[in-house]
Amino acid sequence: MYDVRYSYLLEQFSDPAPILAEIGRLVATGDFTLGKPVAEFERRFAELIGTRHAIGVGSGTDALKLPLKALGIGHDDEVITAANTFIATVGAIAETGATPVLVDCDDSFCMNVDHVEAAITSKTKAIMPVQLTGEVVDMVRLMAIAERHQIPVVEDACQGILSEFAGKRSGTYGIAAGFSLHPLKNLNVWGDAGVVVTNDDAMNERLRLIRNHGMKNRDEIAILGCNSRLDSVQAVVGNWLIGQTHEITQRRIENAAYYDAGLAGLPGLRVPPRRQTVRHVYHLYMVFAERRDELYQYCLDNGIEAKIHYPIPLYLQEGLKHLGYAPGRFPVTDRHAREVISFPVDQHLTRAQQDRVIDTVRKFCHGR
Repeated sequence: MYDVRYSYLLEQFSDPAPILAEIGRLVATGDFTLGKPVAEFERRFAELIGTRHAIGVGSGTDALKLPLKALGIGHDDEVITAANTFIATVGAIAETGATPVLVDCDDSFCMNVDHVEAAITSKTKAIMPVQLTGEVVDMVRLMAIAERHQIPVVEDACQGILSEFAGKRSGTYGIAAGFSLHPLKNLNVWGDAGVVVTNDDAMNERLRLIRNHGMKNRDEIAILGCNSRLDSVQAVVGNWLIGQTHEITQRRIENAAYYDAGLAGLPGLRVPPRRQTVRHVYHLYMVFAERRDELYQYCLDNGIEAKIHYPIPLYLQEGLKHLGYAPGRFPVTDRHAREVISFPVDQHLTRAQQDRVIDTVRKFCHGR
C-alpha cells in the first residue's frame, strides 16, 4: 500500500450509486445498442471539443483505426507517426494493413516536426501526430507540411482531451481525431471506449457506417464495416462525467504547476520545457531524471507510487522487429526511455500528497 497512490479510480467512483441508478433506468428501456445515451454523449463530446461531429466507438484504438479505414488506407500504404507513442497508435495503423513509419520526438514528448518531411514517400497516405501526455505537436507547422504534400492528418488525441496548440483545440486540426475514454484518461468510463471527432460531413457518414457493420439501416449494407459501437452503458458513465471535464483539466494543470515549482532546479532532475503556445492537460506528469531507475525504486520504497512511461522504446519491442529499425535510430526516444518518470497528477491528489512526492524526490536528489 502506497502513501501516494497512482490510480485515483477508487476515489473518483467511491459513490457509484448515481451512475448505477442511471444504468438502471437504461436497463428498463432495453436501449442497449447505439441508444439514446450514446447520441447524447456524442452531441456533448462534439460540443466539448468544438467539432461538428463526434462518433462513439469501442475503444481509443478503434478511434484511430476507423478514420484511416474511412480514408481507404490499407496494404502497401504508409502512415507517419511518433516513435515514442503507446502501442495502440502503431497497432491501429498496422490493423489497416498499412506500414507505420516512425519519426523521433523532442523533449515536449511529441513528434519532432523537423523530421516529418524526410519521412514522406510516394506511399505516405496519412500523418498521425500523437498528443502524448496531454502535450501537443506543433500542429501549425505540421498542417502546413501536410497541406503542401496533400496528405490527410488524423490526430491521435487519446491523451489530449481539451489540450490546445496556438489557441486551437486538439482534435480540430486534421480531417479527424481519435480520443480514448479508457478508465485512466482525463475523461473516463468503466472500460474501453473511444470517440472520433471530425468537421467533415462525408467522414462522419462513413465512420457511422464502418462502426456498425456498414449498415445503412436494419436491412441494407452499404459497405463492409466492423463492430465498434460505443456501448450505451459506457455512454451513461460518460454523460455523468463529461460535465466535470473542464474542472478536472484545470485541477491537473494546477497540480502540474505545483510540481514544476517544487521540482525546479534539483540536481540530476529536469522539468520539461513548457511552451507558451500549448495548453498541456497532463494526462501524464513526467520529468527527466539522470538516475531514473534509482529514483523510481527510491520512490516506491518510500511510499510513492511512481510509474515509467515507457521503459522499452516501442521500435525495439519484439512485436515491431519487422519494421526494421536498428537500435539507436531514434536517439531522443531512447533517452526518454532511460530518463522519464511519471508522478500522479490527478484531480483527487491533495497538496499534502504532492508535498510528499516533492520532498521524497528532493531527498533523493540531494543524497539524503
